[in-house]
Amino acid sequence: MSTGYMLPIDGHKIQITNPQKLLWKELQLTKLEYVKCLIELAPFLIPACNERYLTTIRYPDGVHGEAFFQKNCPEPTPEYVTTAWQGDHRYIVLDKLPTLVWLGNLACLEFHPSLEALTSSQPLQWIIDLDPSIPDEPRIMDAAMKVGQLLRSLGIESLPKTSGATGVQLTVKLHPGPSWEELKQFGRFIAQYLCEQHPELFTIERLKKDRGSRIYIDYAQHDIGRTIAAAYTPRATPYASLSMPLYWEEVAKKPKPRDFHLRNAAQRLEHTGDLLASFPPQALQPIIASFLSAQR
Repeated sequence: MSTGYMLPIDGHKIQITNPQKLLWKELQLTKLEYVKCLIELAPFLIPACNERYLTTIRYPDGVHGEAFFQKNCPEPTPEYVTTAWQGDHRYIVLDKLPTLVWLGNLACLEFHPSLEALTSSQPLQWIIDLDPSIPDEPRIMDAAMKVGQLLRSLGIESLPKTSGATGVQLTVKLHPGPSWEELKQFGRFIAQYLCEQHPELFTIERLKKDRGSRIYIDYAQHDIGRTIAAAYTPRATPYASLSMPLYWEEVAKKPKPRDFHLRNAAQRLEHTGDLLASFPPQALQPIIASFLSAQR
């Protein structure tokens, strides 16, 4: 087995150690192939993570080995890597291709950026996370459709994406205005309404043992100091799936999260472009202010 491979990236030579190591044994997907997939994903994944505090999940021995969360930038740190302090943590900022390739060589298989930006404590997006309680939930896309339709009835357009694991996340880009607490209150209202309308489908029970087979609406995950799986991030599943933004027309056809993976993502993205980047921000402040006023 080769012990190293030098990859020239934007004027830097980045060593890929153990390039033939299998990170996904079922797919016979090696570390070198993974890095090459990341290079194809870079025009999409980097903008989804840039200007945020990045947490990664590393799998040094592949998806079936032990994993650990990486918040602090590891040493030695290449000179091209940008970092940013938040509290006691020195986070990596994923702002360029050499950094992404370096992280790929470290077997960082998942990329979870902070919900807040480096330069602003205001929420710039609002996310509703739908988390199934069973491993292979056939109703997850129906659930996403119901949430999207409710938001649309309130004048809010959302962008659905697979989490890359089993769930679906709905994203709303924001014009500055709503606070984290206001969005959380509004999210709680949306979640409670959906649970009342579809009690067999949705739940807001935080403890998994209390959910049964219902889909958890995680409105509380959207908060400052928390992270979420980035759009276009790979996930450490046996089928090398990744988080993929979708058209609502696709959601109606009930795709499975595993339909979008490292070996077909580049071809899809060449056709769709960056759905997240092209999704416009919205002014939710008037809608939320009206809601909060009605609650008083």
